[in-house]
Amino acid sequence: MMSATSKVSPLTASVGNHPERRPENASNPPSLDRQNRDARFAMNLSLAIGVLMLAGKVTAAWFTGSSAIFSDAAESVVHVIAVAFAVFSLWLSTRPAVPKFQYGYERITFFSAGFEGAMIVLAAASILYAAIQKWRHGLALEHLGNGVIVILAAGLLNAALGVYLVRLGRRNHSLILEADGKHVLTDSWTSFGVVAGLVLVMLTGWKPFDPLVALAIAANILWSGGRLMWNSCKGLLDYSDPVVGHQIRARLDAICSELNVEYHGVRFRTTGYRQIIEVHLLFPHYMGIGEAHRLATLLEERLPQELSVPAEVTTHLESREDHAVVHHVHHFEGRPD
Repeated sequence: MMSATSKVSPLTASVGNHPERRPENASNPPSLDRQNRDARFAMNLSLAIGVLMLAGKVTAAWFTGSSAIFSDAAESVVHVIAVAFAVFSLWLSTRPAVPKFQYGYERITFFSAGFEGAMIVLAAASILYAAIQKWRHGLALEHLGNGVIVILAAGLLNAALGVYLVRLGRRNHSLILEADGKHVLTDSWTSFGVVAGLVLVMLTGWKPFDPLVALAIAANILWSGGRLMWNSCKGLLDYSDPVVGHQIRARLDAICSELNVEYHGVRFRTTGYRQIIEVHLLFPHYMGIGEAHRLATLLEERLPQELSVPAEVTTHLESREDHAVVHHVHHFEGRPD
């Protein structure tokens, strides 16, 4: 049995050229350092704006007595907590591998997304409780005009920030940034919903519009939080995305056909930043180990370069003719769907 490995990470190694993880005292390539700086700046900006938005919404809720504004402020409380954890997760995920954590810390991204989802669900529960209690004990609303202005401004600012975070997260293959961006966008839609509800109250004078909007907001962010938690669970359970699997198979078919090599036993999973791919390569029995290793190395270097996401490829070399004889116990021979 023999294996060969090519490691590629957007945060710890460059693409291709058989790179290895860098030691603690090594510097990253300029492009990776820039990605790290951009990500840290984005998360710190998200945290600062989150705190600012929270202060404004709490003030607006205090002056107006609006259940809808309170629901928006409650969502902002857990958002700030979640972003603070995401800032820590981003820092940890970019740390290089160490002997006790030889695959690095990238999978903290799934914990971060799951924690953020759980915080959103908690906010939804608090909003539901507060809106129902407020409706039961009477509605008293005042200074709605000022409240609308504050919440509208918060919504617009969060919408711009959310789009920026999602785009940066997808460009850097960062689940942490993308999850936080989606949470910020949810916060912006929450604010727009609050504004719509308060405007209806101001136009019609019918105060129940306020708690009704709060209930609708709670249902929406409950759905958003549930999806984040589900995506976190899929990552922790090594879910294999069929879309990524199709792309891997297409590129393997092309590269192996060119190299005149057969393959099977493909497995892949994501760390939140990159795909970890394993593949078994079948070579003729007469081929020397040196030539087989050369071809395997070519595949390891080319496959990550031809995928749309960063990847680390590990190959296992096998003899084509006596493959079934050598394996006395059945082993995985699948191919990506």
